[in-house]
This record gives sequence, structure tokens and C-alpha cells, in this order.
Amino acid sequence: MTVCHVDLIGPATDPCNTGAILDVLCPMHLVLNKTGHIIHVGPTLIKIRESEDWLGKRFLEVFSLKRPRSVNSAQDLEAVSGSKLHLQLRDPPTTNLKGVLVPGHIAGQLIVNLSFGISAVDAVRDYELTNTDFAPTDLTIEMLYLVEAKSAAMEASRKLNLRLQGAMIAAEEQAFTDTLTGLKNRRAFDMIIERHLVAGTAFALMQIDLDFFKTVNDSYGHAAGDQVLQTVARIMVAETRDADTVARLGGDEFVILFPKQSNQDVMRAIGQRIISSFEKPIQFQDKICKISASIGTVFKITSDTATAKQLYEQADIALYASKRAGRGCQMFYLGDGKSG
Repeated sequence: MTVCHVDLIGPATDPCNTGAILDVLCPMHLVLNKTGHIIHVGPTLIKIRESEDWLGKRFLEVFSLKRPRSVNSAQDLEAVSGSKLHLQLRDPPTTNLKGVLVPGHIAGQLIVNLSFGISAVDAVRDYELTNTDFAPTDLTIEMLYLVEAKSAAMEASRKLNLRLQGAMIAAEEQAFTDTLTGLKNRRAFDMIIERHLVAGTAFALMQIDLDFFKTVNDSYGHAAGDQVLQTVARIMVAETRDADTVARLGGDEFVILFPKQSNQDVMRAIGQRIISSFEKPIQFQDKICKISASIGTVFKITSDTATAKQLYEQADIALYASKRAGRGCQMFYLGDGKSG
């Protein structure tokens, strides 16, 4: 049996090639002589400090020992043999390390084996380390694979969540949108008007019914009617503010909510512009579609306790008053079932 005995301070017969073995098994090790000077360095430490002239430097010149704090000399180092060390490289980047120190085969020599601990992920990134820079049995590589797999899974989960959120938003938007005109639908408008009622804010509610729309459908077909509905939807959006809500309740019935609006002259002017725009002929293929609009408007003032249902009914009263007046006009609900 060959007994391995290596003096790493200088040339010596080394039948077991102990230095090379340590470099493979513990690539982040250091060997110190009895004065605490570095006499051998593992390959990974060399890689993370390629410009460092390790050999001949005192261990405590290269590393700042955080724990135990009482170590100031080679004798102190030997006294903490077997204890866990918490260190930091003095020169930037000041990487944190953990280690353990044990006596070497030769009297006075100390072997320090180091690791990155929980800083391994950062160290791999900062120093471009690979699996060859760690001991074959080091679990760091497995941990890095797990971290990478977790990161990939989390990224995939994040993307999936974004897609699901996008799909949910799209579904909600579709549930509140009239598919033909792109306006809000009855469901959405009911929620919006209730929100204003709860807030107690004043607003104007305009109800619009298309005149002669049935004639267009009966004469030219539903495709012509659809184009008319899409055209009038664009007109109403163009004649209102971003803060206003335009909705299609169904068929040829539309409503517009004007937040913080209580001026009858302003509403009369808006209604007249809408009616004038609707009365312009709408081209469908080689056909000309002619419609008009009847409008009923009601104001909800701050002190008013009317419900959404009551406001719809009041707007209806004004709307049918405009139809009785000859269509193509706007009437306002004046209270007590009256309009004018």
C-alpha cells in the first residue's frame, strides 16, 4: 500500500498526485502554510479571480472573515479548525463565501474548502461558471437545474396567466359589448347607470329610436339594416364625449348617458346634431336608406331619488311624445308624466 505524503510548499515526490485530486474533488479549495500564506489554489477560485496573484499572499489579506470574528492570525485559523467559516472576498466583486478549514497532511498546513452557499446562482451568472467548476458530487449543479426549471415554469405560468387574463378581459368585454355596432349593450349600460345613481351624481339620459328603420329592413333586407345601425352608432360616438356612454339596448333603440350634464340648451343642440346627421341618406350597395330619429331626454339631478327603471320610463314618455309630434325631433321629460 502506498502512503501519500505531499509537501505542497515546494517540489516533492507525490505518488498519489494529491494536488490534482484536490483540484477535482474540491475545486474551490486553498492550501495554507503554517504562517497562513496561500501555497495552492483550486481551479474555480483561480477562475473567479483570474487577475489575482494568489500564491504567497496571506489568507486574511484576500478574504475578510465575517465569522468567527476573533481570527486575526495563522494560529487563530488553526484554532477554528473544523468550524464553519463565513467569508467575503475583499476585492470587488465582494462575493460571499462559506467554508471549512482542516489540518493538512503536512504539519502546519491547513486546507480550506469553500463554497458559494446561497449565492451560487449569482456566482454562476457573475463568473460564467459551468458544472465543471464544481465538484462532481456538489449539489449546486442540481440546485441550479432546479432553479432554472422553476424559473422556466414560473415564466410559463406567468405567460399562461397573462393569456388567461387577456381571455377573461376579452370575454368580459364581449359580454358588455353589442357585437354589431361595438357599442355598450343593455347589460353594460344598466351597470353604468346604477353606478351613477349610487354615486348620486347628476346626468342626462337620452333615449333614441330610429324612425323608418323597419321600412329599410323590409325593403332592402337585414344587411342594409345592419349597415344603418353601424352608421348611426358611429355618428353618436362622434357627437359625444369620451366620458359619455353610448349603448344599443336592442333593435333600433339606443341610449346615451351624459355625466354631469343638466343644461337643456346643450342637450337640445346635441340632439339636433344627431337628428340632422341621421337624416342624411345612407348608401347601401346601389340603394339609398333614409331614416330619422325620435329622441326623449330626462335629467337626473343630484337630489333626485329616481331609480334606473323610473328614468327609463321617463325617457320613454319623452321619446313617444317626440314621435307623436311628428318624429325627427327631441322632447324632454318635464315631470309628472309630462314632456315638452
